[in-house]
Order: sequence, then C-alpha cells, then structure tokens
Amino acid sequence: MENLKLVVDYGTLGILLIMSVLVVGYAIERWFFFRSIDLTRYKTKNEIERETTKNLTIISLIGSNAPYVGLLGTVGGIMAVFYDIGMSGGALDTSKVIVGLALALKVTAAGLLVAIPATLIYGAFLRKVDLAISEWEDEIA
Repeated sequence: MENLKLVVDYGTLGILLIMSVLVVGYAIERWFFFRSIDLTRYKTKNEIERETTKNLTIISLIGSNAPYVGLLGTVGGIMAVFYDIGMSGGALDTSKVIVGLALALKVTAAGLLVAIPATLIYGAFLRKVDLAISEWEDEIA
C-alpha cells in the first residue's frame, strides 16, 4: 500500500507539474505572438481568429481540469489513510490520520495553484483576442 500512496501522490503531482509547464510555455508563446502581431497581414476575420486563439484551448482545458486532477490525488490519498486505519487493527493513532489527511489535501492545493493562474491567463488572452479583432475591423472599415 505504501507504493500505491507514492504512485498516487507523486503521479498526481507529476501530472500537475506537466500541466503547469504547458500553461507557462503556451502563455509565453502567446505573449510573444501578441507583442509582434501584424494585423495588416490578415485578410479575413476567420483567419485572425484562428491565429489569435491558437493554443488557448489547451490553457483553458488545463485551467478547468487541474482541480479535478488534484481532487483525484486527494481521494487516492484519503483512501490510503483509511486503508492504513483499517489495517491497524483498531489501534487508532490520530496524529497519523491527521498527517495523512493533510498530505492528501496538498494535492488539491496544487491543483488549485495550477488552475487559478491558468484561468486568469486564459481570460487575459481572450481579452487580447477581442482587442486584436476589434483593431483589425477598425483598420478595414
């Protein structure tokens, strides 16, 4: 069971780490894109929408699903704590239970630490998309 705890704990944290690296990478890519965008090269509104919204779906998906990944890790950690309680044969050490539950909850906190910035970044880039499309429409009018 100890190995399962490690897999649940580090596996979930690993997935959240990968998600956070993806958000940072795509956010940097989009930031550089919006800094150097040339609106005159786009001929249609659909073309500019495709270019400006590229990779935003991934940021949005990570922002909306990271809390669930954290929750999955927490549920796995709590299940491991309950298993340990059951295997202790009735000798309940409350300090071990509390520590086990606290460690399980850290994965939920990590999920939120990934999701909140991802959601904010997504919202900020959606605003930049709206502004770019608005500026493009003003230029062609």
